[in-house]
Amino acid sequence: MNHPLPPETSDRPLAPGQRLSRSARKSLSPETEGEILALAAKYPDKLAATLPALYLAQAELGFAGLEAMKEVARILAIPEGHVFGVATFYTMFHQKPVGKFHLQVCTNLCCALRGGAQLFEQLCTRLAVQPGGVSLDGLWSVEEAECLGSCGTGPCLQVNHEVYEEFLDETRLDAVIEACMRGAVPEWGK
Repeated sequence: MNHPLPPETSDRPLAPGQRLSRSARKSLSPETEGEILALAAKYPDKLAATLPALYLAQAELGFAGLEAMKEVARILAIPEGHVFGVATFYTMFHQKPVGKFHLQVCTNLCCALRGGAQLFEQLCTRLAVQPGGVSLDGLWSVEEAECLGSCGTGPCLQVNHEVYEEFLDETRLDAVIEACMRGAVPEWGK
């Protein structure tokens, strides 16, 4: 059998949902559940509330893993498959835990030509993080982003929900990292 997984797992590959990271918590708080229900009431179809509901679940649990997806489906009374499809399609939903400071570097063509790939490598080295991984202390995670919408002023860096652009160089990168450590950048999910 040809299978992309290592030999020790190729005889029993996991289904897509089983490959997702698991959250320590299995349910959302009553407050978040109430917010999701209030959101759903604003739409003529509950399916339309999937994106904002996933944002709320991700903010509370730290990532949109299988538990978050199942909770959104349960609260909205919509098919789990729909929620799974939405959460795995959009890159703003993380299926595995991210650091308190989640850094995304645009490595698309415009940013790559202005040093985006080198910036990505510098960040991984400086923060001791494997690409797409989380640092041992849980403080940092770094991943490539396809486009952060700043093609004319790249390379572009996004830390959690804050975007840093305007020709980000090594000095400015140090300032961004220091701002995170000082608490000047809101932590992920807050």
